Amino acid sequence: MTEVRSPETDSSEGVGDEDETRNELELETTRADGSASAEEGTGDDALQEGGQSDRPPESPVKRPTRSLACFYELMVDNRTLSGQTINAVERFSLYPELITSFIYRLTGGQDFVEPIYFYVGAVFGLQAVYVTALFVCSWVMSGTWVAGMLTVSWYVINRPDTTKVDYAIPLRDNWALPYFSCQVAALTGFLSNNIRSATEMCCYLTLSATTFVFLLVWEHSHYVLFVQGLCLLLLDSFDLVPARKMADIHKAYLGALFLAYLFHFQNAALLSSPLLSLLIGSVLARYFQQKMKMGPLVARVMKLFLHFHLVFTTGITFSYLVKKLVPVSESDFILKFLEVKFGLNTTTDFVTNILLCQESFQTPGQDFFLRLTQASVLPFYLLVLTVCLLSTLQTIYRRLSGQPMTANLRLEDGRVGEQPEVIYHVFHTLLFGGLALLFDGMKYLWTPYVCMFTAFGVCSPELWMTVLKWLKLKSIHPIVLSLILSTAVPTIIGFSLWREYCPRVLAELSDVQEFYDADTVELISWINSQAPGAAVFAGSPELLGTVKLCSGSAVTSLPLYSDVHLLRRSEDSYQVYSMRSAEDIYKILTSQKANYVIIEESICNELSPNKGCRIKDLLDIANAHVVYDKGEIYSFSKHGRFCHEIKMNYSPYTNYFTRVFWNRSYHVYKVNSVISFQY
Repeated sequence: MTEVRSPETDSSEGVGDEDETRNELELETTRADGSASAEEGTGDDALQEGGQSDRPPESPVKRPTRSLACFYELMVDNRTLSGQTINAVERFSLYPELITSFIYRLTGGQDFVEPIYFYVGAVFGLQAVYVTALFVCSWVMSGTWVAGMLTVSWYVINRPDTTKVDYAIPLRDNWALPYFSCQVAALTGFLSNNIRSATEMCCYLTLSATTFVFLLVWEHSHYVLFVQGLCLLLLDSFDLVPARKMADIHKAYLGALFLAYLFHFQNAALLSSPLLSLLIGSVLARYFQQKMKMGPLVARVMKLFLHFHLVFTTGITFSYLVKKLVPVSESDFILKFLEVKFGLNTTTDFVTNILLCQESFQTPGQDFFLRLTQASVLPFYLLVLTVCLLSTLQTIYRRLSGQPMTANLRLEDGRVGEQPEVIYHVFHTLLFGGLALLFDGMKYLWTPYVCMFTAFGVCSPELWMTVLKWLKLKSIHPIVLSLILSTAVPTIIGFSLWREYCPRVLAELSDVQEFYDADTVELISWINSQAPGAAVFAGSPELLGTVKLCSGSAVTSLPLYSDVHLLRRSEDSYQVYSMRSAEDIYKILTSQKANYVIIEESICNELSPNKGCRIKDLLDIANAHVVYDKGEIYSFSKHGRFCHEIKMNYSPYTNYFTRVFWNRSYHVYKVNSVISFQY
């Protein structure tokens, strides 16, 4: 037997056992974007900086100093990803955890409640704020609280399509979307014509604050605000809202972007974001086309096309210049991803294909629309949308023809589409609805506002008056009939929902379930008791999120699907399920400084009807280990699949790896620092 020392020395060799408590205040264990559904990593332990109740009370003077020290550790974190020192606050968007942990310590919550329960309570509290904002928004638009009650009822009944909080509590979406809901409610009030100056100022301040917080807590928020910005661009271009209000909204957006840029450590993605490009283009176009909203119909239509051309040309030029000055690696990847998504290109890239296989990027199934129909949302939504859209088109035609907007509409006017807040929500639901038809994940941005918009419509006397005015009924006074319909229709809907769904919803909400995976618990127990404190683990990102959270050990990757560089590291970790040699896998793992690799039976022996989306299939395609025969794809390589071959316990696999733990679901192998070659 000849022993050859690996060029990568096992970092766990000669390292003493770390303190098992391992700093229970460890904020950086992982991003809170994780969930039991394994969609993203776990990160509830950001709250653990609150300490434990059995310790003596800490001096209030020391708390700020300790919090600043923890914050600095997060900014220079070298204990999460092996071989990398990262700014965890920026990379994992940890501001929600930082703010929650600060409140937890400031209020002395560690003396009354455990960190995990405080964290979960904070998330569910935000969901209450989310629903309340929808309630207020519907009430403001319709003028009756009945619309708010109907909104909440539809939201709860359709919660599989309105929120992810049921199965994925710490997702960034669950932190951010409540603020977006508040922002939309404030924007709705701000756009309204019938509003007092003090209320308008309150709405504007709320709009500014919630826009900033929304940008702060979610890295994808600027894309959502870009779509909202398109809605506002249409409002402004068709002269449906006063120019003063649009200028104020632009100031709020730009101010929020500037603050978010600073708080995100000068994140270049915000500078090259489509939102900023749209704002720059819109502001410059408004400056150069100050007389755009004057003249006859044909001239205004031509000016309108020129305006859109100027806005988007300026925005694209600005974005191009920014990307040349400040390179943003993710921008090219997003374009390539969209090309493949819409069938304009094909690729063998593992990262692109694994994202396309995610449920959020699939088109929604028929069951989604069936659920909305069964809850009576979709039929009434189509009715309300049709009426509001036709009335909005009438208003746009009148504005382009030179007729002024009516500031104080009366019920008998029957012009529901002449209210700026209603027009905004028409554009809002159309744009987000179009995205929801393409990407299943976008339904969580669309369905809640479908519930709100539909509830507003059926409870709005103005909408029914608009319909009756079109029908020109003379048998009964239209005002009386519109008031009757705006009361009777929601009452009938509410009674039918209560009769059919109330017992079922109450039973579902009272059904408390506990998830317990004995094999995973056994694995984590082994890591905590047997593995060295400085050990680095490789494996699937979802499992590594659990390992990081429960043991504090460094890992090679985390399940963060918004970070392209992290997805590339995940691709390397996934190679243990590919058809590559033991030497190749060993080189990959040692380059990531991994000491242990965890192989999961569920991935290695995955059986799925959609063969093209299994991890091993995606790896075979990326590694060119496939052959095509009569339209079928078959895996082929001179090496067997690593996760199968290593279990056979023969050379050369035993030269590089030693099995140290196994159960029904997991096999843990130590990456040998000394390679043994047997002849």
